[in-house]
Amino acid sequence: MDYLLLLIGFVLLIKGADFFVEGSASLAKYLKVPSVIIGLTIVAIGTSLPEAAVSISAGIAGNNEIAVSNIVGSNIFNTLIVVGACALIKPFVADRQIVKRDLPVNFLVTVVLYFFVMDGLLLRWEGAILLCGIVTYLVIMIRSALQNRTEEEIEEISLSKSAVYIILGLAAVVFGGDTVVESASAIAAALGLSETLIGLTIVAIGTSLPELVTSIVASRKGESGLALGNAIGSNIFNILFILGMSSALRPIAVAAENIVDTLILIGVCVLMFVFGKFGDKVGRGKGFVMVALYAAYTCYIIMR
Repeated sequence: MDYLLLLIGFVLLIKGADFFVEGSASLAKYLKVPSVIIGLTIVAIGTSLPEAAVSISAGIAGNNEIAVSNIVGSNIFNTLIVVGACALIKPFVADRQIVKRDLPVNFLVTVVLYFFVMDGLLLRWEGAILLCGIVTYLVIMIRSALQNRTEEEIEEISLSKSAVYIILGLAAVVFGGDTVVESASAIAAALGLSETLIGLTIVAIGTSLPELVTSIVASRKGESGLALGNAIGSNIFNILFILGMSSALRPIAVAAENIVDTLILIGVCVLMFVFGKFGDKVGRGKGFVMVALYAAYTCYIIMR
């Protein structure tokens, strides 16, 4: 039964992402804004719902110690695997707006997070600062959308149909991701794998499956701006909103390993900026480096 659920989960992920991307790209055309803006906002927030559900629910229950490891691990995965996989499948030119504005913001909020957690605690007032940050970022995104209207032709999908595609596609992606995590965890446990190993691999990767599948589908459809925007926007949303809300609900105790992981994430942010800033495109060579680095990181967290 678990194997059947695993198959169903992957089908929901893939088909849901297909509809979600198609609806989002169509919505961008109706709103006459670049698809990268939709990727940085609607798509990024939507695909981060699994992380939000895990971390905020844990905060409400007073068991939010896993929040930092969940978010930092997801952000490392988003950058190295989501962007790396897109580059391996179809090399793309990094959107100039993302390189000039969003990659520096991604680096800045990660550095701020490091200074907040280096004392072993993420306090309520620090969470409030992070929440103010997401409000500011969304205001900037809205202003950018209004200032960068496009005149693209509207495709045959109607506005109402685009909304249905987005809602149903997102629901399928989130439910499919949850189903894959639960069934894969059950299979791994039945095979005798430890709970720690399952948590560090299957669960951590599973909550980022929506970003991965959505970005790959977007990249294959030629929506590279939406694909990269989804990954980077999710990283920013994860730190500013999810960790902000979790710590505002209840201060978070941060393990020493998570402080090291946050430093690693800063290095990953710098690498992504360098790859996006220099060179004509993010090609297969850079994608291979990203995937190889994630494999090395996975070996490191298993061995430590």
